[in-house]
Amino acid sequence: MLTVKLGPLVLPLYQAMLIVSVLAAYGVSYLVGRRQKNASLGNLLSDMLIAALLAARLVFVVTWFELYRAAPWTMVDIRDGGFTPWAGILAALLVAAWRGWREAAIRKPLVLALAAGTLAWGTMSGIRHWQQNEPATLPATQLTTLAGEQTGLARLAGGKPLVVNLWASWCPPCRREMPLLSAAQKQQDGIAFVFVNQGEDQITVQRYLSESGFELSHVLLDRDTGLGKAVGSMALPTTLFYDSNGRLRDTHLGELSAASLADKLKQLHEPTNQQE
Repeated sequence: MLTVKLGPLVLPLYQAMLIVSVLAAYGVSYLVGRRQKNASLGNLLSDMLIAALLAARLVFVVTWFELYRAAPWTMVDIRDGGFTPWAGILAALLVAAWRGWREAAIRKPLVLALAAGTLAWGTMSGIRHWQQNEPATLPATQLTTLAGEQTGLARLAGGKPLVVNLWASWCPPCRREMPLLSAAQKQQDGIAFVFVNQGEDQITVQRYLSESGFELSHVLLDRDTGLGKAVGSMALPTTLFYDSNGRLRDTHLGELSAASLADKLKQLHEPTNQQE
């Protein structure tokens, strides 16, 4: 499962898990604050969260600065999901250590709040791992080419790392990221790209490709959205990144930026364990 649906809102699973973990930490801080008549713990958690987000984004932008330089305003567009987790965690811990050093009374409540958040994250991660049992691999969903032939992802991958983009012509972010993915398909000879349309017919897809002028290889049809169901995604666009062994290495829900795509592709170029 890649997404969680909350009414009309669809969230990536890891974002939902993070929100629950943060709320758990805030919940403990509220209870401790009421007991000790001290609201500073909640303020500290907010400072840690802000520091984590800013640091994680800043390090990501610096890492991929050349790709942001052409459009500087996109540096603050966090919808591309560009964050460096270790930088955020380090920043949050530094803020906690600094405040804990200055205020001895807040140390124990802070440990309790962080333990609650960590426990919530660990529990959800454990449940997810238990349900999944083994690393996600290429689904065996049968797909249809624009020529009407049946095929599958493993056949198209041909032993290479594989990028699978789930899209639809009516989806604005899908259309906006298509030029980026089209260029990447031409530039990345060692990676296979597959574009799996969700729910539309052959005429609609061919008309869109003709009108847009995109020259894409491996455009497939998934009329009953079976692939989206198989990977557990209810959101478009969804992009899946598989290594050369067919194991899912990363996912991206929503519109990709040049930086976020480059960050994901970098993982596919890293050596993989060949053992089963």
